[in-house]
This record gives sequence, structure tokens and C-alpha cells, in this order.
Amino acid sequence: MVQKINRIKAEEKLKSLGISVFTPREFRDIFGISGPSFYLIANKLYQPSYISLEKALSHYGIIPEVVYTTTSITTKPTREFITPKGSFSYQRIKKSVFTGYGPKRLEGGVVLFAEPEKALADYLYFVDLKKVLLNDRLVLKNINRKRLVKSAKPFKRPGMIRLIKHIYAEQRKPRTIY
Repeated sequence: MVQKINRIKAEEKLKSLGISVFTPREFRDIFGISGPSFYLIANKLYQPSYISLEKALSHYGIIPEVVYTTTSITTKPTREFITPKGSFSYQRIKKSVFTGYGPKRLEGGVVLFAEPEKALADYLYFVDLKKVLLNDRLVLKNINRKRLVKSAKPFKRPGMIRLIKHIYAEQRKPRTIY
């Protein structure tokens, strides 16, 4: 949540404390302001966008990896931003499939975040385009297969439907642990 501070009162408080030079972190500490979340920064840095792909898949437990880059979907050209706060990656999709997301309360703010099935559909779109490799450790127990197919169909890529069949077939196979 964005917190507004009266400029004059802020100056008075800083003067009363004898502080004329400060870092952003010191300012936040003095006024009890929390820093914005990576998700909120990602939503605001490049608009329109919503959190999806690996970051959302990790959040939902669909992939076991920890993801350090905050990944998002946009209708604008693909971009990557490296900032002092972190890495933010944006992948472009057509406006017709810029759906399947909504507001979600995370880390003290409301951000635009893909639904689990949509995040997986977005990811499979880029796998089908051969821009990323298919993660062979997908955990599909909390994914609704019908919603996943419904999220994939608007992409109009038969390869995505084949990928969905493939990953569900792989899930049914016994796994060998060495």
C-alpha cells in the first residue's frame, strides 16, 4: 500500500533529529515506511504487465526452484531491467491472450498476478515457441487440467495442447530416484 507523507512535516521531523543527509533506507526507518515488494515494483516498472511464468510457478509450488528474477507478461516489447532492487523480466504476448490474471494481495500490497493455470499456460507458450526448455519437475497436483486447457486454447497453438498431454502423461509414469 502506498503511504503518503506530508513534505513539510517530514522536513520538520528530519530537522528536529538533526538529519540533513540520509539514505532512502534511513528515511524509511525514520518514518516507519516499508519498502515496496518486488511484485509491486514489477507491476509498476513496465505496464501493462502481470506476474507470471517462473515467478508465479514457483509461488504456486508448480516448480520446486526458487526464482530470483521477477518474471512478468506484457503486451509491450520483451524487456529486462536490472535494478539495485533486483532483476525484472517481461515477456511479450498478444493482446488477445493477455488475460487470466487478477489482483492478489501479496507482501503488503495488491498486485496483478496470473492464476496458476494461466501462469502454466504462459510458460508452455514459450516452451512451444522453443524459447525456454520444459522443466521436467512440474508439480501438477493443484492444477485444474480443464482450466489449463481453457487457458491454453486462446493461444491457438496445437503444440501447447500436445505439451499439456505430454506433461500429464509424464506425471503418471513412475519416477526413478537414484
